[in-house]
Amino acid sequence: MNNSNKQKINEHKNRFINRELSWLKFNERVLSEANNLENPLYERAKFLSIAGSNLDEFFMVRVAGLHSQIKQKVASLSSDGLSPEEQMKSVILKTKVLLQIQNEVFSKLIEELKLNNIELTVPEKLNQQEKKRLLKIFNENIYPLLTPSAIDPAHPFPFIFNKGRALVLNMTKKNKNRKLNSIILVPQSLPRFVEISTSNNFKKFLVIDDVISFFSSEIFPDYLLEAKMIFRVIRDSDVEIQEESEDLVRSFEIALKQRRVGDIVRLEILENSDQKLINFITDKLNINSDYIYKINALVGIQDIDQICLIKKKKFIFDIFTPRKVERLIEFNNNFFDTIKKKDLIVHHPFETFDAVIEFLNQAAYDPQVVAIKQTLYRTTLDSPIVKALIVAAENGKVVTAVVEIKARFDEVSNIELSRRLEKAGVQIVYGFAKFKTHAKSSLVLRKEGTKIQSYFHLGTGNYHPVNAKIYTDLSFFSADKNIAADVEKFFNYVTGYAKPKKLNKISIAPINLRDTIESRIDIEIKNSKKKKPSGIWFKMNSLVDPNIIDKLYEASQAGVKVFLSVRGVCCLKPGVKNLSENIVVKSIIGRFLEHSRIYCFANGHSIPSRKSKVYISSADMMPRNLNRRIELLIPIENKTVHEQVLDQVMLANYIDTVQSWILKDNGNYEKMNYVKADSFSAHKYFMKNPSLSGRGKAKIKFKPKKLNFKIFNYGN
Repeated sequence: MNNSNKQKINEHKNRFINRELSWLKFNERVLSEANNLENPLYERAKFLSIAGSNLDEFFMVRVAGLHSQIKQKVASLSSDGLSPEEQMKSVILKTKVLLQIQNEVFSKLIEELKLNNIELTVPEKLNQQEKKRLLKIFNENIYPLLTPSAIDPAHPFPFIFNKGRALVLNMTKKNKNRKLNSIILVPQSLPRFVEISTSNNFKKFLVIDDVISFFSSEIFPDYLLEAKMIFRVIRDSDVEIQEESEDLVRSFEIALKQRRVGDIVRLEILENSDQKLINFITDKLNINSDYIYKINALVGIQDIDQICLIKKKKFIFDIFTPRKVERLIEFNNNFFDTIKKKDLIVHHPFETFDAVIEFLNQAAYDPQVVAIKQTLYRTTLDSPIVKALIVAAENGKVVTAVVEIKARFDEVSNIELSRRLEKAGVQIVYGFAKFKTHAKSSLVLRKEGTKIQSYFHLGTGNYHPVNAKIYTDLSFFSADKNIAADVEKFFNYVTGYAKPKKLNKISIAPINLRDTIESRIDIEIKNSKKKKPSGIWFKMNSLVDPNIIDKLYEASQAGVKVFLSVRGVCCLKPGVKNLSENIVVKSIIGRFLEHSRIYCFANGHSIPSRKSKVYISSADMMPRNLNRRIELLIPIENKTVHEQVLDQVMLANYIDTVQSWILKDNGNYEKMNYVKADSFSAHKYFMKNPSLSGRGKAKIKFKPKKLNFKIFNYGN
């Protein structure tokens, strides 16, 4: 490698944080919530479970991608200048550190559960009466579902499915010196824990894997158990399809079957497992020793929340019931009258997602509604939104649904969903083979007099009634004629490839969304250089795109104050002298998952002000969102809605201290320091206070004396 290439790589390392390592840092923050004593006991167990599930998906997609690049000898470097091999090495090391933290959190939780009369134990520690009861449970509910597989020339090694757990047993035949290795796949239909309690006040649980191995003599009565090992595999689960495929659905169905047999990218075993059995399994599965992860907690930690079934109020968050939208009540819950009068935004989960459902329900039954167009990225098969679309079609309305079957891990349900809708008479469109349609939109066309009036919903989140209870998202309702015309062009684009030549107000990726964001940043740079007020406030899930990051660096160097609330991955390095000293990055992790995407620009005035430019979006600042997805960026212009998004949602993110982590220039995060007088929780605030556009009253009263970066412990 010549000196110029080395210099270029070092420059990238100094400018960007590695995406994969940033994600692992995010999961470490999630894991920290399992250690946060401010959270109730069961909620901490749920955070541990979430961290485990997150890590599974990370390996199935991101680590699998690195594995594939290494296998194919791809030489391209990441934005921070690392080869696939270098990234994999760093990921393996960081993951093993993360698993050590996970082990410690698990041990503490198990001890605390025991102090609260919930014990996780092993069969060997049971008394005779308990063992007798356990044997009955095993014989009646577990043994019939097991299929032990002897491993010999007549019995090949069984296939271990993705996320599957299995027991490998090494045994010796009684009275004969003959060895046998056997594999028992643990059925997914079995609960992870077996309750063996003797009283209502004290609950005792056993891990199903331990129960099966404990009764190996019942399964193999002629053999003595010599050694045992539980293991779990994670496979490459990415799906690739041919863009020129004639039948997109058929192509996906074939690809999804191939997903089941993807390469193993992680083997999870317990520490102190028998080395001969480790060698046996790694040989049979052909696994690189670097991909073995040893833990001393629970193989498959994501199941730990299954132990938290006993209903005790002190162990869970206080029940929160989302508020109804007051503006709707003022108009007798008539959506069309409400929206026609004035734009509004519903802030989920603090305000009910039922508002979105009711909007479509009213459209389905309203005799004046002639057509509905709807995007579906992630939802549920029994979703009330799907039911509303079916009712609308049955009532004779023209209903079009853009179903994105490429939504990762929802492909199967989305294919089934599309077929169900099609049977009801809904016109199904799968969008582009090349791009994922990630935008969230409902368009309702209603005949009023001699004209057709358009009403629409645009959102930052999915039409998923379950996620809407824990994801913070924005639902924008309007009848604005200019935006409605843009939404109609958007639907024509995804249904008929009719690329819009001119848009009034919204921006669409990959057409012009990137250009809009970059041009607005350029305006802030020019204003700062002219000594005019400037500022940028962004809220998103991920910041990865190198070009956007470079634009933000350019803004910082021009003196623009940049505040970024990035929940997850952030590849930008804040606080670096002569590069990003005017940029602050924080991550809010708490009871609700921050999911809304908001982009705000000072626009020549102090921020926040009514002159600021404010946009909401379905897009994060990532190459995939800006280049390879169909996304929407919507300007917020109504005064009350504008004030709600900027002076409520964004300001609450800015001044939150309780749930905030600050990103340092070395890629590490530190929990934000604060004194009690400056204590502010964005989530608690929104749980107590109604939104402005939903009611038009409550404003944030708590503010630092002056909005500046000193409250973040660094910067100017």
